[in-house]
Amino acid sequence: MEATTLRRRGRTAAAIGGGLLALALIGGLVALLGPGDDGPTSAGGSGSTLGATWTDPDGDGALAWGPGEPLRDRTDLAPAARPGRTLATFAQITDAHVRDEESPGRLPVLDRLGPPFVTAFRPQEALSTQVLAATVTALNELDPQAVAVTGDIADSAQANELEQAIAVLEGGRVDPDSGSRGYDGVQATSNPDPFYYRPAVDAPSHRGLLDAAQRPFRSPGLDAPWYPAAGNHDVLTQGVVAPTQRVARAATSSRAIAELDEDLELPRSSRSISPELVDRLLSQGLGRTARTPADSGRRPLAAGESLARLRRASAARAAPGTDIGSGGRLDLAFDIGPRARGLVLDTARRDSGSGGLVRPEQLAWLEAELDRAGGRYVVVFSHHPLRASEGGEAALESLERDPRVVAAVSGHAHRNALTPRGGSGGGLWLVETASLADFPQQARALRLVETEGGGVALETWMVDHTGGTLAPIARELAYLDAQGGRPAGSRGGVGDRNVRLALGRRSAEGASR
Repeated sequence: MEATTLRRRGRTAAAIGGGLLALALIGGLVALLGPGDDGPTSAGGSGSTLGATWTDPDGDGALAWGPGEPLRDRTDLAPAARPGRTLATFAQITDAHVRDEESPGRLPVLDRLGPPFVTAFRPQEALSTQVLAATVTALNELDPQAVAVTGDIADSAQANELEQAIAVLEGGRVDPDSGSRGYDGVQATSNPDPFYYRPAVDAPSHRGLLDAAQRPFRSPGLDAPWYPAAGNHDVLTQGVVAPTQRVARAATSSRAIAELDEDLELPRSSRSISPELVDRLLSQGLGRTARTPADSGRRPLAAGESLARLRRASAARAAPGTDIGSGGRLDLAFDIGPRARGLVLDTARRDSGSGGLVRPEQLAWLEAELDRAGGRYVVVFSHHPLRASEGGEAALESLERDPRVVAAVSGHAHRNALTPRGGSGGGLWLVETASLADFPQQARALRLVETEGGGVALETWMVDHTGGTLAPIARELAYLDAQGGRPAGSRGGVGDRNVRLALGRRSAEGASR
């Protein structure tokens, strides 16, 4: 069968429904599970990709349950050695982008313009809460000592998005709907715009999907303590600009942008966006609007308010090292059992820009926390990769001198990547993990182990989400998505997923800096 991809069409491209007839042949994709919310459905049980995972054996776009990927030794920093006693087990969830896909504060119409607006619309965007809940179910089977939720928990700093995400992570009733009851958005069957995938009429067909996506459901909640990292989407509108009163009025209004003015000039880089520019564009009008049910719950949150809510809801409320005030940071330190320590750096900007920032005062905090770690091994978490953050190189230089630091773990880039970084302390691994928003929609498990000869290694493997019947449909659509699916290569290579990262012998009794 010819390979198929769920395309998001441009202004002059063919309609999505007419151009994707080949997808109708994929009748068995993820067993085409019917809409619903209750109970785990994955054939793999625990979700660990060590034993089994979803594959596309024929390259035709149809996912099937296939063999897993065993741990492969990576010896970039030290020779391989037989693993022994487990020192710490933990997990990472990143870039869930829980989104209010019905909000007029979003601009899905931008997606057809191409880069850099390629994430303004996703065919699976109505299912973000269900994907996060299914990931929670899978990680509870792993029984980690801690879970780091490394940012972009919400999609656009809206109050209702954050409340839904926290409800999933805490456990209990989750209501993903907004506006009036039922779905009101661009994927409605009645929308004639050929750009958007409409699950009731376009292939692959999922009748009733949008109605099911809006129904309340119950999340099991994470059994392990969880610790948040601030992402740019958690504190900035659309992840790029601080919310203003005009932005808040747009998000809570009853008018949504349906079509952009043809002569509208938009910035092509997040570095050129500012609150003042956004206010000016909104005051001038972006294009034709359409009515939509208003909702005051879509109010954008100020950064301090958003992070304070995350701190109160998570285990960070009892963790030392946190600093949340008006516009303050969410830097925190926590134990991962008796032998390891986690440090979280808040790398999100507060004004505008999607890139990471490590402030000078955070470097001093980091040095102090490394001293307090004593003889424990250290894992540093952040939303943005430190290697690509302003001020991140200085932080990495400090970490690489300390033999207790084994890894710097991040998200943001929506791809899996494992990179060694040498140093006088023996080196550390830069661990980057793909998102729940796009394919492969997996979390990452990590286990620090002793190795034969007195060394240590960091084992890591991917975890498929396993709960519910809507989340598998989200995985199917994410795989077929032309901009975030297979073509994006977000899974990384085999050396970026299930591996044993050798770290060799190193003193865990302190470091000279």
